[in-house]
Amino acid sequence: MKLALFDCDGTLVDSAALIHEVMARTFVHFGYPRPDIALTKSIIGLTLDLAIARMQGKAHIDDEAVAMTAHYKAIYVGVRDEAGVDVPLFDGIRDLIRTLAAKDEVLIGAVTGKSRRGLVHVLEAHGFAPDFVVSRTADDCPSKPHPAMVTECCSETGTNPADTIVIGDAIYDMQMAKAAGATAIGVSWGYASVEDLVAAGADAIVYRPAEILKHFS
Repeated sequence: MKLALFDCDGTLVDSAALIHEVMARTFVHFGYPRPDIALTKSIIGLTLDLAIARMQGKAHIDDEAVAMTAHYKAIYVGVRDEAGVDVPLFDGIRDLIRTLAAKDEVLIGAVTGKSRRGLVHVLEAHGFAPDFVVSRTADDCPSKPHPAMVTECCSETGTNPADTIVIGDAIYDMQMAKAAGATAIGVSWGYASVEDLVAAGADAIVYRPAEILKHFS
């Protein structure tokens, strides 16, 4: 049995525009200028409080970062609905998940810096909820690259980390996978460069979702 653990933002769905708009409004609300979208993309994958602290150049999460996190969460749905911006699947992801879900020897899960509410929205919006049998979010575990998201999913499914493949677009995904003893596959269509993914420990890089299937044959 193999376990496929997918990151969400930047791997399954293209959520950068929405995340950036909510983040920008949060920074402005607290008296900061709108951040550049490149800065926002650089922290996607981290838990929200740590991401905000990193964007501010802080080494630790302080009270302001906690308050900004609460504000971000409070306005997220409203911004999404008002701006008409949602989180579309990347091309080829639907076919990939359908193919993997049909394999008796493969279990599918999610490991994401999103909240539980955010992950549920994505999975339900795209009809994936029945296919993902295990998941860990920012509400459950320490931020990536801590290995807990992976190791807890392995424990819950009875899967060995050596039989687990983490698929993600961020350096934090690669680092998390290696720390857990899992295989790390970096995707080229997300928010980190291929060079950064390789430097972070990626065992392989894929350029189209269908290429992931060869790792589960």
